[in-house]
Amino acid sequence: MTTPTTTTNTQLERITAAVETVMARHHIPGMSLAITSPDRVLFAAGFGHADVATGAPATESTQYLWFSLTKIATATAAMRLFDLGELDLNRPVSDFVPNYRAGKGASATVRQLLSHTAGAASPIPVRWVRPAEQPAPQQRQFLDALLARHGTPKYPVGGAARYSNLGYLMLAEVIAQAAGRPFTDYVTDAVLRPLKMEHTGFAYLPDRDVAVGYVRAPRVATPVLRRLLPRGIVGQRVGRYTSLNRFLVNGAGYGGLVGNVTDAARLAALHLADGTLDGHSVLRPDTARMMRNIAAPGKPFDVGLGWFRKPAARNTTAVEHLGAGGGFYNAMRLYPDLGLGIVAMANTTSAYDHAALFDSIARLDWRDQS
Repeated sequence: MTTPTTTTNTQLERITAAVETVMARHHIPGMSLAITSPDRVLFAAGFGHADVATGAPATESTQYLWFSLTKIATATAAMRLFDLGELDLNRPVSDFVPNYRAGKGASATVRQLLSHTAGAASPIPVRWVRPAEQPAPQQRQFLDALLARHGTPKYPVGGAARYSNLGYLMLAEVIAQAAGRPFTDYVTDAVLRPLKMEHTGFAYLPDRDVAVGYVRAPRVATPVLRRLLPRGIVGQRVGRYTSLNRFLVNGAGYGGLVGNVTDAARLAALHLADGTLDGHSVLRPDTARMMRNIAAPGKPFDVGLGWFRKPAARNTTAVEHLGAGGGFYNAMRLYPDLGLGIVAMANTTSAYDHAALFDSIARLDWRDQS
């Protein structure tokens, strides 16, 4: 475990015990955890191993694939354009993505992409990845190929929220057109740089420790993984795990970021602080609060503009987002009433009880620190 930031001995002991319990129960090789107030990181540390084969430890600086935690950065970029008057959330998606057709009902809007109520299908993205050394596909061509098969709403537009990676791929195209430049450039300049997220981007940073993704499965499952995933991604067996070689996500808008937990905590802190961090205003206060307003009931989540919560938690103000895929499972949760944000990144494919872990941490007394 690496050195924490500003925690008491009691807090450190309880956080360590809670994390180690979850890791043991769910067979997690490594985890990095950060806790933030609206104005500073209160705790950041790593547990276990970023690389089981070499014994390299997980630290607060370890890079992980963010997967769908990226959607909070994507939504933030869209709402930044909205604040600047450069993106009308009520415009039809078809103004930007003509291949997404209305079908028999109303045309979906940009706002509905943000809240997963645009009716978009969510095809399984198991092959939407590539070895890290391969160049990214042209994003508009990648999107158009998907829309050739999923170009009309699968669910009622404006109905229940239905989580959709395809929806956020379309949102990335909307952002690119509204900003007049590539999506990744705009997110970097409008979100990552103002927040000093210097260790996060859409590719691995050189000379930094990187978490190896793992799938815990019987040895006989490894050939199946090799058939399912593109060539070059499935690595060697390490004990009870199949390792994954470094890879990147095709589709920056829905899951393309790579970075560390401390940077992710800065994004959480921005939203806790209603849009301003270290004197840099990225969102208007009312816009940041609007994003946390969970107004669209749905399955498996009730959704705001980016943020969501499970229906069972409707009596709380906490909001969150997950980021899961092959080799990695991440979670970010805000507790606005407590002024607390928590992020966990782990190199495991299997889900773990992040909610219980986060709630146990939130119950600690953070008043003096935050």
